[in-house]
Amino acid sequence: MLNRRTLIASGPLACAVLATPLHALAQQGKKKDTVTLAMTLEPPGLDPTAGAASSIAEITLYNVYETLTKINADGSVSPLLAESWEVSPDLKTTTFRLRKGVKFHNGAPFNAAAVKFSFDRAGGDKSTNKDKRSFAALTTQVVDEHTVVVINQDIDPDLLFVLGQATSIIVEPQSAAGNATKPVGTGPYTLGAWSRGSSITLAAWPGYRAAGSIRIRRATFRFIPDPAAQVAALLAGDVDAFPRVTPRSMAQFKSDPRFQVVVSGSRAKTILAMNHQRKPLADVRVRRAIAAAIDRKSVIEGAADGLGVPIGSHYVPGAFGYVDTTGINPFDVEKARRLLAEAGVKTPLTLTMTLPPTPYARQGGEVIAAQLAKVGITAKLQNVEWAQWLSGTYGSKNYDLTLISHVEPFDLGNFAKPDYYWGYQSPQFNALYEKIKTAARPADRARLLGDAQRLLAEDAVHAFLYQPQWVTVANKNLRGLWKDMPVFVNDLSALYWS
Repeated sequence: MLNRRTLIASGPLACAVLATPLHALAQQGKKKDTVTLAMTLEPPGLDPTAGAASSIAEITLYNVYETLTKINADGSVSPLLAESWEVSPDLKTTTFRLRKGVKFHNGAPFNAAAVKFSFDRAGGDKSTNKDKRSFAALTTQVVDEHTVVVINQDIDPDLLFVLGQATSIIVEPQSAAGNATKPVGTGPYTLGAWSRGSSITLAAWPGYRAAGSIRIRRATFRFIPDPAAQVAALLAGDVDAFPRVTPRSMAQFKSDPRFQVVVSGSRAKTILAMNHQRKPLADVRVRRAIAAAIDRKSVIEGAADGLGVPIGSHYVPGAFGYVDTTGINPFDVEKARRLLAEAGVKTPLTLTMTLPPTPYARQGGEVIAAQLAKVGITAKLQNVEWAQWLSGTYGSKNYDLTLISHVEPFDLGNFAKPDYYWGYQSPQFNALYEKIKTAARPADRARLLGDAQRLLAEDAVHAFLYQPQWVTVANKNLRGLWKDMPVFVNDLSALYWS
């Protein structure tokens, strides 16, 4: 019999009391069961399998929708819709035992057929899932109503983590097409109301399998992109928590006893992305010049108030196989000027830098534009709203440069996508990535990951800037907030008031 690795889910006061009306006593004994959170960006829809915006998952993952596995704040993986699983020795076949008695919000049963439908849909021809390529490599087989086998063409030691991400939600076949506006999942919350441009409210679902454990009955997400308005809303008590708030006012909140301030690690990469399909950015010398013109430490101070770690590739310290590539394209103004001259670029070179509404982008864009000006590059700043960035920059690839943070932990594969929004095409990287996907030995995988990081740095695919740290400011009495954020979620089931 094959050896398999198995994980199982494992006196004076009396007078005061008598003087207090009974209804007031009842009110005192009742804990608060609502919460208002704030976010910088509003999601374009509520189906995380249909769009790339991380703001979708921030509202829906583990709240409205659930996945087979659950990613915890420390990056570990635990059972969710799957009670347990077994991984074959070749790391390609995983057998999941599914939780019984689970229903979708519309009353339909959760079963192996729903899992197969969800994964087949995610990898199908019509899929708009940003992880479509990963799902296309999966074959899902139904063994019985509560057992499903997932066979991967590739060796992916991170599969259990991936299956806990928002792109891996289990959807109900009959309602899946309407999830963007009428989401149906198996989670503890349903959509209560959506006031476009203002807020989204989720309501606790009485039919949830563990409804008694949910202590927050109603959660409202308010959308506040302006940094000054973010601070004002917190100080006024209009919001109870602001995960990933603009860090500029952190000292003010640290000294205020009404608040708690949590600084979190991340797997995010903030980059100045370059459109390789636009001249002269197709020339590696121009891209290297742009990278050399940028002082990462100054950008971290200006964009993130010092809360960041410099990176030289699309990979971060702490991740498996990380190598330090910051020395490949160091800050060097003279080198930047020399590379532009070698490429035959006549200065001033004018490029448009598209900036989404996030404060780090707007603030960082000003810093980078001033640095580029010193080497003869004029960066015309173009501020756009989030929906415009998603459609024009990400969707239509209509940009030269853009400042953006990629928050997915495992996204090196984007550099092997020929139609991805930055247009990087490298047969050498593609071959390297194929080897990474089939490397069974951790030592080989780590070596290949290091090679991939060095190649991206040498190709100066982008100006890789920093790994951000996220700041959460919240009411001091709110409990259950994540300390670290391996993925962007707001797990409402963990929240409660002390």
